[in-house]
Amino acid sequence: MFFKDRRDAGRQLARRLSQYAGDVDVIVLGIPHGGVPVAFEVAQALRAPLDVFLSGKLGVPGNEELAFGALADRGGRVLDESIIRALGITPEQIQQITESEERKLIEQAQLYRKARPALNPEGKTVILIDDGIATGSSIYAAMQALRQMHPRMLVIAVPVAPPSTCSWLRTKVDDLVVLHAPVQFQAVGEFYRDFSQTSDQEVIELLKRSTHVQNPQ
Repeated sequence: MFFKDRRDAGRQLARRLSQYAGDVDVIVLGIPHGGVPVAFEVAQALRAPLDVFLSGKLGVPGNEELAFGALADRGGRVLDESIIRALGITPEQIQQITESEERKLIEQAQLYRKARPALNPEGKTVILIDDGIATGSSIYAAMQALRQMHPRMLVIAVPVAPPSTCSWLRTKVDDLVVLHAPVQFQAVGEFYRDFSQTSDQEVIELLKRSTHVQNPQ
């Protein structure tokens, strides 16, 4: 066990990301729910803006667990053309599923940000944070969608991930920061003393606190 809770993990992770402190072009994006408390601590330490990064997979009709693409709430979309061709997914189906996922992401964005505008990743160094990575498939879809938004540099930072996932992800991003890569890995939660669920309200409060600290009235 490496971390007391997500906040502790974030503080430890921030120390490994100190080279990004003070860079006005750095933004920190946390993946809800569990990635946001980690990202909050990193953003505070780096004195960088914090936002959530909302993304969703585009599920194959009739087999929604299988994704043919991913969508980000700020416009990034990536499609897996090989799956689309193999399964004969039509342009009409793609559009319908995309619009449905867009509505869900808009609702999430309104819940978390309220009237606060989303941070724009274009031309920025983006540090994308979660509370850990297992296989990497979910964060890879988020990365692909985020790439469509043209960040200057994409950094993935997590407290824990297995070595095989680290090796694979390292080839996909500009920088990968992982505090612990244990060979014996079953689930992210086994490396936290407290891995209780992060609520929507906690996400909202952390975003508010970050805004208050970085943009004092």
